[in-house]
Order: sequence, then C-alpha cells, then structure tokens
Amino acid sequence: MKKTWSTLLTMVLVVGLLAGCGDKPADDTNTASDNNNGSGEKKRIALVLPEKIGVNPFFALMDEGLKKAGEEFDVEVKTIESTDPASIETNLRTAVAEKYDLIITSTFQMEDALKKIAPENEDVPFAIIDTVVEGPNIRSVVFREHEAAYLLGAAAGLATQTGKVGNVVADDIPIMHKYMTGFEEGAKSVRPDVEIFVNYVGSFTDPAKAKEFALLQHSKGADFVAGMSAVGDLGVFEAAKEKGFYASGQDTDNTGTDPEHIVLAQLKGTDAVVYETVKDFTEGNFTFDVKDYGLKEGGVGLTYVTHESETPLNDFIGQDVIDQLKGISEDIISGKIKVTNALEQ
Repeated sequence: MKKTWSTLLTMVLVVGLLAGCGDKPADDTNTASDNNNGSGEKKRIALVLPEKIGVNPFFALMDEGLKKAGEEFDVEVKTIESTDPASIETNLRTAVAEKYDLIITSTFQMEDALKKIAPENEDVPFAIIDTVVEGPNIRSVVFREHEAAYLLGAAAGLATQTGKVGNVVADDIPIMHKYMTGFEEGAKSVRPDVEIFVNYVGSFTDPAKAKEFALLQHSKGADFVAGMSAVGDLGVFEAAKEKGFYASGQDTDNTGTDPEHIVLAQLKGTDAVVYETVKDFTEGNFTFDVKDYGLKEGGVGLTYVTHESETPLNDFIGQDVIDQLKGISEDIISGKIKVTNALEQ
C-alpha cells in the first residue's frame, strides 16, 4: 500500500510540474518571478538610507530585515548609508548605476531624490518605506502609527497618578502629528481631563535637547513622558532615570534597558516591512502601489498589548491597564474605534 501511494504521488507531482511549465506566463515588468535576474545570477537589492544607522532603531531594524530576507530568499543585499543630506541623491544614483534589481529607500528625507530619479529610470523598481511617493515604478509602504499611538495615549491616561503626561517630539512635521493626535485621542478617551505637554526637539538625533524637555515636562507634573524623538529618546530615558518618572520609547522594545522607568514601547515593524517587500519581489508578487500596515497587519503595536516582551510589566502600568488596552486594540482593529490620521485631516 505504501508503495502504491508513493507511485501515485510521484505521478501527480510530475503531471503538475509539466502543467506548470506549459502554463508559464509571459514576463511582467510589474513582478519578479524568481530569485535571479535572468542571467542565472542572484537578484541584487539595495537599501539606501537617508543617514547613517547609528543608534536609530528605525534604520537598524530596516537593515536587520534586509539581511534576514537576503539569507532566506537567497538574494544579494547591500545597505548604503548617507553621511549627510547632500549624499542622498548621489547614493540613490549610485545604486541605479550599479544595476540593483530593486532599490529600497526610506522616509520623507528621500522623497525629493526619489521623485527626481525614479522617472529618469522607469525600468528600475523602487520601494520607499514610511512615506508615499507616486510613480509607475514605485511601491510606497506606510504605517498607521496613529493606531499604536492611541493605545500608548490610553495607557498613559489610565496609568498617570498626576493627570499630567508629556510628549517629547522630534519635530513639528506632518508625520509626527500622526503620533501626537493618536496619543491625545487615546489619553482623553479614558481620562478626558488629562493634561498633555508637548515639546519639539527640532531634530531626530539630539538626546541632550530631548532630555531638557523631558525634565521640563516632569517639573510641570508629568509622571509619564512618551519619547517620540528617535535617537532623542535616549535623553528622555536619562531624565526619567534621574528624576524617577516613567517613559516610553519608539519603534523597538527598549523596556529592557531600564525596566524601572521605561515601561512601554510603541512598536513599528520596519524590519518586517522590508522583509515583506523583498519577499514579494523575489516571489513575483511585487506591485507598484501603496501598502498600509497597522494593528491588524501587525505593522505597529504596543509592548505587552500586541507584542510580548522579555521585560516584566512595570507596576506603574499594571495588568488591569493592559487588559483594558487589549480590548481597545480589538476595537480599533474591528473598526469600532476610529483613530484620526492627522495626515488625512
């Protein structure tokens, strides 16, 4: 019997393979069907960043996602870091000249260069993470950060003992208002009288200035300060440790660096979306459109609520708050709660 089933299975597989060969579609410039570039060589994918990775978890995660995808899908990958704004366009043009099969970029900092270079190279596929650039050879990948920010705001509103919380924000630019608006809506949904302090650092890479603002907000009574300033969050964490208040970070789970004071992290899966972008390209599912990742898709989240953490939950937040937040998360996913996207106002 085992031999009979083995023989039948082999016949089915052979027939299937023959049928598949006979029905192979013509090449489509909008998709990639295998992991080589038609010459038998590996596909080559470049990630061009607007700045050096440094200690910015946003870019570090992207690099990790690219390397993981490169290993799993057998493609050659390279990360190109820009040293200053002037080198952004140069690096993007270099990637084109070196004939990478797919070029991935990221953030509003890359927009101008991509808008110039993509139309000049219509046969080159591009993807840009965390913003939208329209074009027939561009895929844009964006996040619904406001959904996770709503959860973070609700956590702050439920946990605060003083009724005052803070936001230390990188800069007064449109994308950051997605975070702030979501946070405010979430906080006021559970505590309408909560007071929220907001200060802009003016940079994504200034921990000293961010620390000053965190200390200022704490001096006004904030017992919880949400870091929304990328590398600047390191300054927020320092302030929290020095003065004994609570804080949260962004993008990656950084609660483990100081569990006594860093009690939450708003998560943004830049590694996952880069991985998925490479996966789609190598498997022939790459399309030139806008991909949107929120709570439902697991692209954004909050520690202890949507994602597990190796760090024990801090008593300032507590399990009762987490349980309430899980219900709120489900309501956002189902559409019962609609969080404002500040970019669409």
